[in-house]
Amino acid sequence: MNTNDRAPLIAIAMMAARADGTTDSAEEQAVRAVVERMGSPDVTRLAEQVAGGQLRAADLAARLSDDEARRIAYEGALAICRADGVLAPAEQAFLEELRGALGISADEAAAATRTAGALADTPVAEVHTGTPPAGPLDDFILNQSILTGAVEILPDRLANLAILPLQLRLVYQIGQRHGQKLDVNQVKDLAATLGLGVAAQGVEGVVMKLVGGFAGGLLGGLVGGAARTATGAVITFAATYALGHTADQYYQQGRRLSAADLKALFTRFQEDARTIYPKVEQRIRTQASTLNLQSLLGGLRAT
Repeated sequence: MNTNDRAPLIAIAMMAARADGTTDSAEEQAVRAVVERMGSPDVTRLAEQVAGGQLRAADLAARLSDDEARRIAYEGALAICRADGVLAPAEQAFLEELRGALGISADEAAAATRTAGALADTPVAEVHTGTPPAGPLDDFILNQSILTGAVEILPDRLANLAILPLQLRLVYQIGQRHGQKLDVNQVKDLAATLGLGVAAQGVEGVVMKLVGGFAGGLLGGLVGGAARTATGAVITFAATYALGHTADQYYQQGRRLSAADLKALFTRFQEDARTIYPKVEQRIRTQASTLNLQSLLGGLRAT
């Protein structure tokens, strides 16, 4: 990816985060945090320009170097808009304006929208059809954590939309293992208590891919791309691992733990996961090398 594409890509991501009319949104904060962490210049100025309405989609689109950058811009914006649920009318309008400015065909945009919707919604909507995990629960949690870590490092921007639904499915199935009868909202509430139910989680992974230049391949892109990929994978792996084990404790004790107790458990298990990660990193990379969006979606539907 051309390094000159980074500023317009970041600006488009910020515009997508604001497209629903929300200011100081979790999405925009996630965009800024990731970009600042990765050391991209002028992020404050870009944020000010976006907030002040000084940038237009057409002008930003014209600054992108090639068709690949334009496709990255559209898919990234779509993923950010879809990260917190169904597209709002204002988000739909923004994406349509952006599509026209980027020269993305209606058919290509429709296909991307279908994929994004399926990845973001299907696992949650159909989570009731899942079955309790067989075998040792520790192994099940570890394997699901490896799966989400692998999803994190897929080069597809839209793949990140599957991470939160996969985590919600994990919690639901652990609850089943303990004889709990749950609905999706109860599962979401537990994840939200631990800071996982917000749109920022999905946005962070998308923006890391946008500005990290991962479009060229699993470990491709700009210098440092592999390190950034590993950073995203360990964060996602640790969050999923901690969520699974916290849910296990929560349901074992009849859902009587306080929010403070849950957060303390989650933090402890995150630390455990970071010590485990080096031992499973190669398994994550191996799984990512054979995983694609269609197979992932098929597996989710099969549950």
